[in-house]
Amino acid sequence: MAGFTHLFIPGPTNIPEEVRQAMNLPMEDMRAASFPNLTLPLFEDIKRVFKNETGRVFIYPSSGTGAWEAAMTNVLSPGDRVLMSRFGQFSHLWVDMAERLGFEVDVIDCEWGTGVPLELYAEKLRADKAHRIKAVFCTQNETATGVTSDVAGCRAVLDAANHPALLFVDGVSSIGSIDFRQEEWRVDCAVSGSQKGFMLPAGLGFLSV
Repeated sequence: MAGFTHLFIPGPTNIPEEVRQAMNLPMEDMRAASFPNLTLPLFEDIKRVFKNETGRVFIYPSSGTGAWEAAMTNVLSPGDRVLMSRFGQFSHLWVDMAERLGFEVDVIDCEWGTGVPLELYAEKLRADKAHRIKAVFCTQNETATGVTSDVAGCRAVLDAANHPALLFVDGVSSIGSIDFRQEEWRVDCAVSGSQKGFMLPAGLGFLSV
């Protein structure tokens, strides 16, 4: 077929032609002394996208799902209680992974086409007097339905309940495309992917803490 073949699916995204041409460079030698000059600035550049000023970014040669698993297994332990909501395919997959990793998942099922139920999160957190909930999960953009959830609202709910749980954000299809402010909203752990909002071709998972 003549011309270029484009994807017409929610993700991965198509890369603008001028960006694709700019990336048409020879392979770099990963053992060369100059290689850190190429790679190290990426970490600072990615921090700027996350609006993360004091934390740390990790880059994984994986999909966003790989970064999810890295985040959950390195921060939480099997048996930890977590609060999640399910309102689309990708929030469902996050719940499924948490269950398979052995967490005690308190999941709120919502109608698809809605987002994170802040009022129900508030009730759960206020009732958790013993602070057994170790982390609260928020899918910022549910790719399956295109619904955006209120991350700042999740932080406000945690603060109102004076609850110490960590705030995890699935930003795989949102960070780089939708307003996200990790430092300001005090997001403890956020995950994204290069082939989504970042519009890069490589399958890289980004984890920002």
